[in-house]
Amino acid sequence: MRARFSAMLSFTMLIGLAPYAAQCYADTAAPGPAPLTFAGRSQLPGYTGDFDHFAVDLKGNRLFLAGEDGGTLEVFNLKTGQHEKTIKGFEQPHSILYLPERNRLIVTDSGDSMTKVVDATTYRIVGKIQLTPGADSMFYDPSRKHMYVVTGGKNARNKMADTIVSEVDPVTGKRIGDIKFDTDFTESMAAEQKGNRLFINVTGKSQIAVVDKNTRAVTAMWPIKDGELNAPMKLDEKNHRLFVVTRKPFKLLVLNSDTGEEITSFKAPERTNEMLFDAVNHRIYLAGDDYLYVIQQKDAKHYEELAHVPSAKGAKTAILVPALKRVYTAVSPGDEKVGGELMWFKVNPGSAQDSVAGS
Repeated sequence: MRARFSAMLSFTMLIGLAPYAAQCYADTAAPGPAPLTFAGRSQLPGYTGDFDHFAVDLKGNRLFLAGEDGGTLEVFNLKTGQHEKTIKGFEQPHSILYLPERNRLIVTDSGDSMTKVVDATTYRIVGKIQLTPGADSMFYDPSRKHMYVVTGGKNARNKMADTIVSEVDPVTGKRIGDIKFDTDFTESMAAEQKGNRLFINVTGKSQIAVVDKNTRAVTAMWPIKDGELNAPMKLDEKNHRLFVVTRKPFKLLVLNSDTGEEITSFKAPERTNEMLFDAVNHRIYLAGDDYLYVIQQKDAKHYEELAHVPSAKGAKTAILVPALKRVYTAVSPGDEKVGGELMWFKVNPGSAQDSVAGS
């Protein structure tokens, strides 16, 4: 999940962007209020390298961020954004799952020491989940209460030609079964909650695997025809739409989730590494260099550019917290600069006309 770069991050520039971000919402002419407005920032002055993904503990008022290159888990106050703690003991953490009923964190780690189980009270690492080395992307399926973890491939210390997606019970750590792909690069996943299909971005082949969740059998392989290196993915199950971002070029594709047919596409920000689907406001948010790209879903077949919301160079992972009406993004300083940052934005509601009318 790495998108390494030499960052051109300047905190002076970022501070100067704040009023602009709060007031200016688009370089595309869409009338009405800004869909997102800048709300705050918190700095990590000593951090170097890239961040990866987030998780939220809503009841405990905590935001967790994987410090991929720092080998850390960063903890923030969810409401104030203040940095509260750095948890060490990881090699290359990527994805995080918070289990509120157990007050545990599952952190995928592509190092040899495997995926970690963390006590979210003491912040001590209390266990490991033994999978194939190279754990990276993770998807939690609420309908099955299982998680799917991408392992092997290029992220293993001893590089592997294949990647393995393991289905795991996060409570017991038991591996339920595996799905194997003959490529060293597999990325994001999405799953139906009322149906029985799991979608997997087989990135190294620029394909999407459609998997039966009961049998873990691959029932179809859909080619990506309008780009390569498909990475972020989200599903709008109600409207039978699958949203996929490619990295060559950086592009958002809207697909029919029944057939894989492309409905439309948009140019994405450079180095987009996160996509969020706002089901309440029927929006897609793309996090990449310099801005958050907001796209409005008018109905299942029609989408329009809504806003380019200024962020920062390296602001390429993000999370939507609907309960707080906020989007948080992590600003990675890269290898040649020191100092990371958390930025957050208020989600402003759309108008009544923004509601999806149906397929």
